[in-house]
Amino acid sequence: MRQFSLALLRHISSSTAPALTGTCRLHSWHCFTASRPQYRSIVPPHSCQHTRTESTAASQHIQDLSGPEQRLLNKLYDGLIGGQRASLAECITLVETQHPRKKELAQVLLQRVLAYRREQESRNGGKPVAFRVGLSGPPGAGKSSFIEVVGKMLTGRGHKVAVLAVDPSSCTTGGSLMGDKTRMTELSRDMNAFIRPSPTSGTLGGVTRTTNEAIVLCEGAGYDIVLVETVGVGQSEFAVADMVDMFVLLIPPAGGDELQGIKRGIIERAELVVVTKSDGDLVVPARRIQAEYTSALKLLRRQSKSWNPKVVRASSQTFEGIPEVWAKMEAYRETALASGELQGRRTAQQKVWMWSLIQESVLCHFQNHPGVREALPHLEERVTKGAISPGLAADLLLRAFSSSSSSQ
Repeated sequence: MRQFSLALLRHISSSTAPALTGTCRLHSWHCFTASRPQYRSIVPPHSCQHTRTESTAASQHIQDLSGPEQRLLNKLYDGLIGGQRASLAECITLVETQHPRKKELAQVLLQRVLAYRREQESRNGGKPVAFRVGLSGPPGAGKSSFIEVVGKMLTGRGHKVAVLAVDPSSCTTGGSLMGDKTRMTELSRDMNAFIRPSPTSGTLGGVTRTTNEAIVLCEGAGYDIVLVETVGVGQSEFAVADMVDMFVLLIPPAGGDELQGIKRGIIERAELVVVTKSDGDLVVPARRIQAEYTSALKLLRRQSKSWNPKVVRASSQTFEGIPEVWAKMEAYRETALASGELQGRRTAQQKVWMWSLIQESVLCHFQNHPGVREALPHLEERVTKGAISPGLAADLLLRAFSSSSSSQ
């Protein structure tokens, strides 16, 4: 498995390095066939000598896939690109798995989907083909109802909408009620919509690495609008802001002192604030909240040089304000594309998630290191008894990790 991981890393490097250096590029990538990947040089051969070694590594990587694995990945990829919802669901299940081998297969699949998406973007003038929107708000804000109404409106206009809804999971069993899909009854039956409820699995805010990868898969399946609904409001919501093009905050009226209840950092990250449930007796409170947030946003630092955050009211029950909300979202997208901020934002997000995954992988590697596992129980016991400080215990564990690693 270690050889497979190293081969995969070399193969990824071979497919991404040409794009970074501009000296050579991948002509065709048939990752799931027994044939050797072909490279086409656009400069003299001497400047691309490194591709020979990389091509050999890629061939070795292909050999590491068994026949059934190649057929499985071919089937999933073909179904995904063909827009089959069942295949998309299987692909997301594959990237969510914790099985070591399946996680490696998921990365192979993702690399091919990313290559396909790059081709689509190049045909679109280098602009993203999908619009990613993150939706957050306190419990009871009506996020699911809002998503269903907006989703039905968009599918009626010819869009394909994917909803990645995260449900709180039990810390005891790890399961969740998956209530979002049961609340979006109309949208879940729409053939141009795809709803994927996922448990938080103990992750604060419910946003994990698989959420980011699921977005890529949804885009590969042809969904041009991806809505990501997250759990609650808190500092963890910065995670979803780092994977979407637009962050929308939903606020219910008559919920108390809203400006005190919502953290300032979240308001600063929001490109649009929607006051929900603006109907009936709640119209007056909704107008008051809209005025308060409009005033508050003027005092906060702007995140974008080309866009001023807006505050609007909407009702999922009466449909009032829903078209206006989408119009604001479209206006933001056009403004961000024209200024280049959207493309720059996506580029920065990739770096953020790369380092986030590095931290996660390094911590896992550290915890599973033989030297650390041997010293950990004794040091934990001494820390709990107050014999040594947590800082000293951490230094000793790091020393055990580095000394064992350097001697190997």
